[in-house]
Amino acid sequence: MPRTSKRKAAPPSVKSSDAVPVRPGKAISKTVEQIDRLFDSYANPSLGLIDPEGIETLCSDVGVNHTDIRILMLAWKMNAEKQGYFSKDEWRTGLKALKADSLNKLKKALPALETQVMMPPNFQDFYAYAFRYCLTEEKQKCVDIETICELLNLVLGSQFHAQVNSMSEYLKFQSEYRMLNMDQWMNFYRFCHEV
Repeated sequence: MPRTSKRKAAPPSVKSSDAVPVRPGKAISKTVEQIDRLFDSYANPSLGLIDPEGIETLCSDVGVNHTDIRILMLAWKMNAEKQGYFSKDEWRTGLKALKADSLNKLKKALPALETQVMMPPNFQDFYAYAFRYCLTEEKQKCVDIETICELLNLVLGSQFHAQVNSMSEYLKFQSEYRMLNMDQWMNFYRFCHEV
């Protein structure tokens, strides 16, 4: 087998229009700075997080109710771990992915985010995330029936209205279960798609 040369290739020639090198890192850091400034405008300074009050202000500023599914979708995009709170890293992750470094861009990104979430491969992940997001205590594995009914209506109500209503009525009427776990939650999703 012939040996390949270990000589380095000649550097690419520089055209006069390329004489000033472009620094993508500067543009990225400017974007991050703008995202961080937006974060700081909603964050509770003593916590270093956007707390429920900051989220309500954000909702008001983008023109959606704090119970709107798009806020849950935003939390999903950020991969937010704690319900009602966004860390700076989560905020950066979500807003960078949405290419939103201003409030106006975030407003404009929400409809596209909704479209993205509703695509089948993303929606199942979003549906599972919605359950995990409701696990507010350490080592919690189940969510109470009242919360489950509200969450079902929020996440699946527009697509599977009849099934969600029937399931919610059943869950409220029966007395055997006081909580549902992730497997039960995911099984209802599968049921809706198979029936």
